[in-house]
Amino acid sequence: MGCRLQLLQAVDTEYTADSVEWCPLEGCRRLLACGTYQLRAPEGESELDAAKPQTRLGRLYLYTCKEDLAACSLAEVQRIDTNAILDMKWCHVPVAGHAVLGVGDAAGCIQLFQLVGSEGTLRRAASLALDEQCLALSLDWSTGKTGRASGQPLEMISSDSKGQLHLLKVDAAGPGLQAAATWQAHHFEAWVAAFNYWQTDIVYSGGDDGFLKGWDTRTPSTSVFNSKRHSMGVCSVQSNPHRDGILATGSYDEHVLLWDTRNMEQPIADVPVQGGLWRLKWHPRHSHLLLAACMHGGFSVLDCRQALEEKQAACTVSLSHVLPSSLVYGADWSWLTCRRPHPQQLSRPGSSPCSDPAATADDAAAGQSPEPPTLGRAADGRRGSGTEPQDESKGRAAPPPSTEGQPHAPGARLCDSGRCAEAADCAPNLFATCSFYDHVLHLWKWDRAPEPGSRGLGWNP
Repeated sequence: MGCRLQLLQAVDTEYTADSVEWCPLEGCRRLLACGTYQLRAPEGESELDAAKPQTRLGRLYLYTCKEDLAACSLAEVQRIDTNAILDMKWCHVPVAGHAVLGVGDAAGCIQLFQLVGSEGTLRRAASLALDEQCLALSLDWSTGKTGRASGQPLEMISSDSKGQLHLLKVDAAGPGLQAAATWQAHHFEAWVAAFNYWQTDIVYSGGDDGFLKGWDTRTPSTSVFNSKRHSMGVCSVQSNPHRDGILATGSYDEHVLLWDTRNMEQPIADVPVQGGLWRLKWHPRHSHLLLAACMHGGFSVLDCRQALEEKQAACTVSLSHVLPSSLVYGADWSWLTCRRPHPQQLSRPGSSPCSDPAATADDAAAGQSPEPPTLGRAADGRRGSGTEPQDESKGRAAPPPSTEGQPHAPGARLCDSGRCAEAADCAPNLFATCSFYDHVLHLWKWDRAPEPGSRGLGWNP
């Protein structure tokens, strides 16, 4: 297929991992956050002990990506013990001058973490409880593409295990969170909620009832549309940040659907994959590449060029990889580009919303500052949010693979600056995945054959 996949590193996260997010802000793009979710059974052997609810533990990891493409690796910067994490997203614009990570947890809270200090560590800045006795299942920022209109409010949308959606206003000065609206969207768990990045009054939601729905947040009591095109629970939704009107959705039914949001009657493409779709991520520079976390089916990369540009109802699976004995829940593209240094083209360092703790000397000089989900349905068919299987395995480190003899572009180094995107002369893409049962975070390099005449699409906040 003109491509080559290489595992660069495997990191033991100790708890089962279900969310991974690269920071999109220039100067911070070497940073990777990983969220974990672990059930702990009550101690003791009595019937009273057995009747106690299981504890949901979580840990938030922050890593930095170091070195060049030949010896790229993740180094842990920080770990924060917290409630079990279901979802998290970095804001695509600085908030009060800082990079900010939003986290949804098993206590039904949305937390904001600011990146602070010269070494770039996370500090809790705000927290808001969505509702009593619910899990915060997903979240999204209204700023999922380059910039935002003047005066446009900064907002978040979240979904919970009661089937509700929550619109939150973000006070950029704090930062702080304020509940703006809450409404019942689905009969069962609302697995996902996401903004239309081009028209942020519109949000989409997917639920365990099998519905994909659209909402206008100005009048949220009635949905704009209801679709039952997916045959099972809808778990993933993302608006294309490069192309207005393009929406991708994924479901336990093992299908990715692409939609033209001007007509939600029928999808423009239907792509079968192996495994239920828990996460979908559009590439940060190439508008037609879609990364999919497929649970027991591992992960896939879909090439949607024909569907988007040629109006053909077809997408190609460019890459597919299965990880045995694991469920891939989290996946995300790195924003780092690749370059070969040209000293005569060095520019002055620009300002950035955060310092890069892993910046190299070259970088500084170059101006770079249907398997059901584990929180869904019980074995006897009952629906609920406390029936996750317990991971009994003990944590063990997975050694990084040998890179001896692996070809790479001489002198190629990771670039944290958006200015490198247009001038990048190397094809490799970096992305990360995390898996649920084997509690491993994987760092991958994908050497994709360059497309003739294609330079990608910039998406630089």
